[in-house]
Amino acid sequence: MASRDDDKQSIPELIYDVGTNVTYRKGRFFGKGGFAKCYEITDTKTGNVYAGKIVSKRLMTKHNQKDKLTQEIAIHRSLNHKNVVGFHGFFEDSQNVYIVLELCRRRSMMELHKRRKALTETEVRYYVRQILLGVVYLHQHRIIHRDLKLGNLFLNDNLEVKIGDFGLAAKIEFDGERKRTLCGTPNYIAPEILNKQGHSFEVDIWSIGCILYTLLIGRPPFETNSLKETYSRIKKCEYKIPTSSQISNSAIKIIRATLQPDPKCRPKVEDLLNSEFLTSGYIPSQLPVSCLTVAPRADKLEKAVGRKPLLEVNVIGDSGSKKKTGSSHPNGSPVPTNTAQHSSPATDCRHHLTTLRDQLHSVLRSNPGRENGVFGDEATDPAAQPIVWISKWVDYSDKYGFGYQLCDEGVGVVFNDSTKLVMLANGKNVQYITREGKEFYYLMEKYPDTLDKKMKLLSYFRRYMTEHLVKAGATVPVQECDSLSRVPYLNQWFRTSSAVVMLLTNGTLQINFMDHTKIIMCPLMAAVTYIDENKNFRTFRFSSIEQNGCNKHLSSCLKYALDKINLILS
Repeated sequence: MASRDDDKQSIPELIYDVGTNVTYRKGRFFGKGGFAKCYEITDTKTGNVYAGKIVSKRLMTKHNQKDKLTQEIAIHRSLNHKNVVGFHGFFEDSQNVYIVLELCRRRSMMELHKRRKALTETEVRYYVRQILLGVVYLHQHRIIHRDLKLGNLFLNDNLEVKIGDFGLAAKIEFDGERKRTLCGTPNYIAPEILNKQGHSFEVDIWSIGCILYTLLIGRPPFETNSLKETYSRIKKCEYKIPTSSQISNSAIKIIRATLQPDPKCRPKVEDLLNSEFLTSGYIPSQLPVSCLTVAPRADKLEKAVGRKPLLEVNVIGDSGSKKKTGSSHPNGSPVPTNTAQHSSPATDCRHHLTTLRDQLHSVLRSNPGRENGVFGDEATDPAAQPIVWISKWVDYSDKYGFGYQLCDEGVGVVFNDSTKLVMLANGKNVQYITREGKEFYYLMEKYPDTLDKKMKLLSYFRRYMTEHLVKAGATVPVQECDSLSRVPYLNQWFRTSSAVVMLLTNGTLQINFMDHTKIIMCPLMAAVTYIDENKNFRTFRFSSIEQNGCNKHLSSCLKYALDKINLILS
C-alpha cells in the first residue's frame, strides 16, 4: 500500500495529451489501488466523460513494474468488446502515466455483492452470461485474464458488465504454452497456479466458478479467516453448497463443472454459455438499477417464462388504462413479492442497526475527531457511496403522515396507520406495503378503491415537494423503471430538536441535521457519507476513519447517530 507521503501524487487539474492535442479536466475522485489513482476526466472540447487511471512514475521504482504496466496497456488497447471496459488511449508527462478508459458509474460487482449478498438466479444468469461473452472474446484473442473477480467486473448505467483491470493478463503465444507466474486473488485463484504446475485458459474458468458460487450463495466458496487455510481448501477443492441455499440443480451442476481440480476436466467458456443453467432459465434483457440494493420483484421472476421480453410478462394490476374498481382490499390483486425473503423488514432493519451500532462503537473508540484527522478527497471511498438516499422530506404527521423523495425522484409516504406507499421514479409503478411488511404492486392509473385516498395523498406529497423543496445531495439520473423494479422504502423515522432520523429497509440510516448537514450510514458497506452545508458529498469507510480520523463535526455526528441507534434498539 502507498504511504501518506505517496498520496501527494502531483496530478494537474487540466491534463494535456500532447500526442492527440486533447485536454482533459480532472473531476471526481473515484478511488485508488496499488500505484494508480482513478478520477473522472472530461474532454474539454467534446464534453465526453471517461475514467482516468493515473499511475505515478515516482512510485514505479522497479523495472518490472514498468514492464507490467507496458504489458497491461498493450493487451487492453488491443481489445474491443461490449463486455470489456473500453480503452480510449494513454499518454504520459514527466510525473504520471494516464490511461483513458470507459467510465463505469455503477462501480464493480464487489459493491453489488456487499450490498446484496446472494442474488436471485435470474440476476446471476443475467450477469454471468455477459461475463462469459467477454471471456469468450478474450480467449479467442489468446488472452488469459488471470484475475477475474467481482472487483474487476464493472457496471455501467444500464448494469451491463464490463471486464476490466488487465494488470495480470497474459497472452498465449503458441498452442500448449503454460504460464508459470504465481498470480491472482486468494478467493479466486486456481489450484494449478498454487501448485506451480503451469496454467492456461482454464484458470479463468475456475475463477468464473468462484464468481458463480459467490453470487448464488452469498460468499466465496473457499473463503476462511486464514490465507493458508484458504489455499489448502483450494488445493483440495474443498467446498460445500449449503442445503439452506435452495439453488437449482442446474446451478449446482455449473458450479461443480467449473470448480474441477483438474483443469483438463473444466468446460470451455463456449460450453458454459450452452449450459442448462443459462439456457433453461429466464434471462431479462436488462435489470433495473434498483437491483444494486434490493432484490427484483419475485412475482415477476416467477411468472417469467422462457426468454420473453420483460414487457410481455404480465401480472394482475400491472396493465390497463382504467382504475380498477370494486375490490374491497388491496391484497386482492397483485402477488406478494417476498417469496424469497424469510424475515420481515422490521427484523432486517433491527439486524442492520445492530451491525451499525457495533461499527460505530469501534470507530468512536479510535477518537476520530482528532486534530490530525484526514478529510480530503483521497481519504474517501466513492465506491461505498449509497445507491439510494432521501433528498427531500415533509412532516405532515399531525394529519396524514411523513412524505419523502428519494434521490432518483421516486416518492414515498409513511402513513399514520403504519402502511406505506412508494411511487417509483417513472411516475407509474407503485409499491404498497402493509403494516406487516407485505408488498403489493399497482399502476398509478389502476389500483383498488380502498387505496384511493392514500394514492391522492401520495400525489399531493409529490407535487408539494417538487414545487416547494430544494433537493439535497448529489443528483442521480432518472431512469425508466421496468416491471422488475422495487426500491428500498422508509421503514422508520422520528424527529428530535436537532435532526430528522430516517431508516430505510436496505439498512441505510440517514440523519438530516438542522444545520443542513447530513450523514448517510450503510452497515453493509461499513461506510458513512457526509454531506456538508454546501452539499459537498464525501463517503468514508469506517475503517479509514478509525485509521486516519475525520473532522470534528463528522465525529460529533457519528456520536449522535450511535446515541439514536441505541434509543431505537432499546
